[in-house]
Amino acid sequence: MMKNILVTGGAGFIGSNFVLYMLKEHKDICLINLDKLTYAGNLENLKGIEGDTRHVFVQGDIGDAVLVGELFKKYDIDSVVNFAAESHVDRSIENPGVFAQTNVMGTVNLLSCARKAWEQEDGSYPKGVKFVQVSTDEVYGSLGETGFFTESTPLCPHSPYSASKASADLFVMAWHDTYGLPVNITRCSNNYGPFQFPEKLIPLMIHNACHKKNLPVYGDGLNVRDWLYVEDHCKAIDKVLRGGATGEVYNVGGHNERTNIDIVKKIIGLVNEKVDKSVDETLIQYVADRKGHDRRYGIDPEKIQKALGWSPETAFEDGIERTIRWYLDNDEWLQDVTSGAYMEYYEKMYKNR
Repeated sequence: MMKNILVTGGAGFIGSNFVLYMLKEHKDICLINLDKLTYAGNLENLKGIEGDTRHVFVQGDIGDAVLVGELFKKYDIDSVVNFAAESHVDRSIENPGVFAQTNVMGTVNLLSCARKAWEQEDGSYPKGVKFVQVSTDEVYGSLGETGFFTESTPLCPHSPYSASKASADLFVMAWHDTYGLPVNITRCSNNYGPFQFPEKLIPLMIHNACHKKNLPVYGDGLNVRDWLYVEDHCKAIDKVLRGGATGEVYNVGGHNERTNIDIVKKIIGLVNEKVDKSVDETLIQYVADRKGHDRRYGIDPEKIQKALGWSPETAFEDGIERTIRWYLDNDEWLQDVTSGAYMEYYEKMYKNR
């Protein structure tokens, strides 16, 4: 029997990679892809599956109760994977209300619609239905020089973005504890790979280095993040969707911690080697630090490794070269997404810092 999965935010970075991965790996699914197509959502990300009858794209807002309810009825949805979110910390500092509306209230609407569609008269749910909330390690706050986030680490968000994601996670668990809704939450470390909008560190540095523009680095550049190639993340979500124990949270990380400045220097070296010998570290420009900038994130993925057999497969050295090559081979995509409103935003964020 074909499984009908509602994927929200499936034209964005991680969502589109997940859609492409799932259709490649599984023949028994139909993906209903709901995306509002804000600046970070791009239908060009889905060009590779044009004409695939197992994929249905719907432009719309996860906060639209009527639309979401109609999708559950029309397509007999039996799983939800919620990627839809405003996701950039800087933007959340500028406009936190938008993040609360989409990330919190949008998630509440999805949960309400799922419960209405799935809950049976006796309060139970059909076998196989599931709501997977794709969250972030940022909900845990900041680490010191040692230790790792585990699933039992208390939530301690420090930015409007992470606060909105932590709030959404709490609503997901509340729907499980109160109404019995079958749910999972995944919390992942920083992703990189194809289709990532160039407000994020790695694509921003690739784009600027290839065009010999300044490379803006927050503060002293020594903030530490754990990096994971996006397809490895997609594989983890697939395993949670198919085998995650109801009500459980799974941390997804790569045990690949790097300082931001190390990432920038790695990109400079690869662009110098493969694109332009004149690109060097003189392009680095330290700028005023982000407000509430967490110092270090580190994920302990032991639970998902033991319970579901997932481990990251892509070494950072391979993944970053693959990512740079993708952006070089898809310069037209990059030019399209860095025109207009993006440039206005870029100037606002970095010009006077």
